Amino acid sequence: MTDQTSPRRAVVLLSGGLDSATVLALARAQGYECHCLSLDYGQRHRAELDAAARVAQALGAASHRTVVLDLRAFGGSALTDTAIDVPVAGVAPGIPVTYVPARNTIMLSLSLAWAEVLGAQDIHCGVNAVDYSGYPDCRPEYIAAFEAMANLATKAAVEGARLTVHAPLIALSKADIIRDGSRLGVDYALTVSCYQADDGGRACGVCDSCRLRREGFAEAGVADPTRYR
Repeated sequence: MTDQTSPRRAVVLLSGGLDSATVLALARAQGYECHCLSLDYGQRHRAELDAAARVAQALGAASHRTVVLDLRAFGGSALTDTAIDVPVAGVAPGIPVTYVPARNTIMLSLSLAWAEVLGAQDIHCGVNAVDYSGYPDCRPEYIAAFEAMANLATKAAVEGARLTVHAPLIALSKADIIRDGSRLGVDYALTVSCYQADDGGRACGVCDSCRLRREGFAEAGVADPTRYR
């Protein structure tokens, strides 16, 4: 366990996108020693991994690790199967083909394992149930269920060190997220949100993620620093 006089350690899931960068800034502002975890899962938009490294450094993460677990072995998503096109006609109702089966469960499970090794009792993630494109693993009830499971599954929790999963953005609009991050000095030019960003991190401007991001900046009244191709 960590020394009681030292900052509380936390694992922060960091994709390299707008939301996770804001979560890292919030956790740092709350005084956490942040250990960032990214997942190289064979995603189409691999530029987000470079963005995650930039964000971790800029926002003062104590460490940053990228775990490789190639979900292209299963496919089933436009983000892991190049035979499935990324939707570009606008955000539609229902669960889109950019949903990656079990991705958030895998990422939270990996962060849980690292948290236990670090002696951290806090995991921070950027899931959002407002501007979230219909993903079932971004809902409040999912986060509550994972936290309950985590506290049944770990040696640390059984011995009294209960774990908390923080999802501070879950009820915020994209504009509110951008406003909060801007107040904390997040440089959103470092982030990549596009589902089909090119190798240089330039955004397509028409996928669901790009549309939500662009609308968020407009509503927040903040200049959009996104580089579009």
